[in-house]
Amino acid sequence: MEKSKEIFAVSERLVIRKFGMQDVESFYQYRSNPDIARFQSWENYTIQDAESFVSRQLESSPDQPGTWFQHAVALAASDQIIGDCAIHTLGAEPRIVELGFTLAPEHQGKGYMHEALCALLDYVFGTLNKHKLIAFSDVRNTKSIHVLERLGMRREGHLLENYMSKGHWIDEYQYAILQSEWLTMRK
Repeated sequence: MEKSKEIFAVSERLVIRKFGMQDVESFYQYRSNPDIARFQSWENYTIQDAESFVSRQLESSPDQPGTWFQHAVALAASDQIIGDCAIHTLGAEPRIVELGFTLAPEHQGKGYMHEALCALLDYVFGTLNKHKLIAFSDVRNTKSIHVLERLGMRREGHLLENYMSKGHWIDEYQYAILQSEWLTMRK
């Protein structure tokens, strides 16, 4: 399989790159896992969903106001994807982006998502020159909350019954970090 040519960030163990069709099976494997889907918007994820998603990503480009762009998180040694992280460039204010992320369960607890997001935030605040990055987490999703707080993001709000998911109203925490805060932390 041919490796993706579009690389956005590199860390010690990971490459943050554009998706390729070679990623469909690995992407499907973790997206179809009910434990992974628990705090996400999807259920009963199929291989056709994965193929369609990756095909759309091939036509997308990052930093388009009003859109999400999904970055593949791949192991540097093998180019095997282990997760993804997304940036939503806000349409009303494109200097602010929203973050989302997912990691295959067998790769959790090894610092991979922290490493990937550090590299991605360097890209967001350095290359893209964004002012602020925000993220939302279901209040029950302690693993994601830990990842966001470990990045140095500040909890800015507790939004009660903020969205409907799988037939239930969900509370969310809102997190944020400014470009100036990130750059100071990274010195």
